[in-house]
Amino acid sequence: MKALILAAGRGSRMKRMTDARPKCLVEFRGRTLLEHQIEALHAAGIYDIGIVTGYRSDMLTGRVLTEFHNVRWADTNMVSSLACAHAWLSQEPCIVSYSDIFYEREAVSLLCASQADLAITYDPNWQNIWERRFQDPLSDAETFRLHENGTLAEIGNKPNAIEVIQGQYMGLLRLTPLGWSEIQSVRSKLAQVGRDQIHMTGILQSIIQAGKIPIEAIPYQGSWGEIDSESDLLAYE
Repeated sequence: MKALILAAGRGSRMKRMTDARPKCLVEFRGRTLLEHQIEALHAAGIYDIGIVTGYRSDMLTGRVLTEFHNVRWADTNMVSSLACAHAWLSQEPCIVSYSDIFYEREAVSLLCASQADLAITYDPNWQNIWERRFQDPLSDAETFRLHENGTLAEIGNKPNAIEVIQGQYMGLLRLTPLGWSEIQSVRSKLAQVGRDQIHMTGILQSIIQAGKIPIEAIPYQGSWGEIDSESDLLAYE
């Protein structure tokens, strides 16, 4: 199993903290976010790790075995960064991690055990975290609904009530070559601007609507978090 960390963006909402370094090098609990991610991946038995770079790529050289580079990092979103690793994704299953999150070994192990072509981890107890991060949890939360069989029914839209949200996506997923092929199929139907700007949750929602392959949603109860602003650091500390 390989793992890919998407670290091309600057993380402008971090303000001064990313003026001279990529977001994944922000320190949290004495180590960079990237170090937290690599430690969790190693603990789950994954050592073949790649990274997609963009902003300040010079600071990430040599930190993992394989580097991909998104030359258009400033004009594209995370799915475009994912596409930079096509050579990996088309060959074998791969764990994909956002670079602004931290999590434990168990989150990775749950995904490794999945047999689905597309699988994500989610936090069913998300509200506790969002209430620490935001004055109004609904201001940042997205819709997240499940089918009775545990597959994803809806993701990434604007919710109108907390009660209808069954969890929150963590930014950690697993895809097989078939899963990657379905992502490519969705992207190919978009105009260039759409391909550049679509978010990961938008891609997942489009795959749900296409109905060709289910997306397994795996509940995770362990420690994790998303560092998207300076205030997030204080909330998680």
